[in-house]
Amino acid sequence: PYYVDLNQRLFLEASLHSSDRDLILFVDTCVASPDPSNFKALTYELIRSGCVKDLTYMTINSTHKNVSRFSFDAFSFIHRYPSVYLRCELVVCMKNDYSSRCYQGCASRFKRDAGS
Repeated sequence: PYYVDLNQRLFLEASLHSSDRDLILFVDTCVASPDPSNFKALTYELIRSGCVKDLTYMTINSTHKNVSRFSFDAFSFIHRYPSVYLRCELVVCMKNDYSSRCYQGCASRFKRDAGS
């Protein structure tokens, strides 16, 4: 556990440990919940499909492409729950594959085939 005060700035870092230097890391989704085994009932979205949902969420640039850093202000769930748990989904892509998910950024809408 990591103990913080309400509204304290939290800094997180995820890193990819691989010998392949052509891989990059992208934070796609981060969701908070007061229940570590249930991220569906009572949740709070920090970022979803690369789209920032929390106004305090900030991406922090890193000189290393295999590292993703971000921060946000600590919060509580209606002051009834003593803990907040995070579940984050990250995507690994090839460094120069500009059609990959890592380079798409916010994907609020999925493209559909118009067809004929």
